[in-house]
Amino acid sequence: MTFVMKFVFPALWIPGFGAGAIASFFAAAPPSRGRDFLFAWVAGSLFIWWACARLKKVRIDGSNLYVSNYLKEICVSADAVSDVTENHWLNIHPVTIHFSHDTPFGRSVIFMPKSRLIPFLSHPVVKELRALSITTSSRDAGTTRI
Repeated sequence: MTFVMKFVFPALWIPGFGAGAIASFFAAAPPSRGRDFLFAWVAGSLFIWWACARLKKVRIDGSNLYVSNYLKEICVSADAVSDVTENHWLNIHPVTIHFSHDTPFGRSVIFMPKSRLIPFLSHPVVKELRALSITTSSRDAGTTRI
C-alpha cells in the first residue's frame, strides 16, 4: 500500500478535488463558497503532499534495514536506529525511524506499516524495530570496530 499512498492517491485526489474546486468556484451561488472550496483544495493538497510524498518502503533482513524511495535503496544497520515513533492520528499510522547519524534519506524515514484493524494501539512493528535496535546495539557493544 505504500506505493499506492505515495504515488496513486495524490495523483488522483489532487487533480480530482481540484477540478471540483475550480468548478464550484465558477458555479457557486455565493462567491465565498467557491473560495472555501479552493482553500480546502490547496490545504488538502499540501497536507496530502506532506503526508504521502515522503513515505519510504522499509524492509528488515537480519540486522539491516533496507529503505527505498522507489528510485534508490539504501542499507542501514539496525544499530543506527535511535528511536521509533508512530503517529496514531493519521489513518495510515505512519512510523518514523530516527537514526543516530545521517543517511542518504536524512536522519529519519517515514513508512506506512501494514494495515490492521485495531486503531490507537501501537503497531507491532514499532516494538519489533525497537527490539531489533536494542539487540543489535547490545550485540555490537562487545565487539571492537577497526
